[in-house]
Amino acid sequence: MSLEITDDILHAAHLSADEPRREIAILLFQQERLTLGQAAELDFQRMLAERGIAVHYGIAEFEDDLTTMRSLGDL
Repeated sequence: MSLEITDDILHAAHLSADEPRREIAILLFQQERLTLGQAAELDFQRMLAERGIAVHYGIAEFEDDLTTMRSLGDL
């Protein structure tokens, strides 16, 4: 799925072209709807620390990350 955000919207929201994706990832992680591993492609942990958002990483998230890594052939 792709989402198109026009330049006018980005300008009005004072966002660069890559910020909406990061903002969505941060929001979904904060709501515990995205695991840390799923967001690893971004410099996600640094962004969380900058915003004072605690990392919630338990056994379930670890198991999800292992499953993801195995499916990608990383393990």
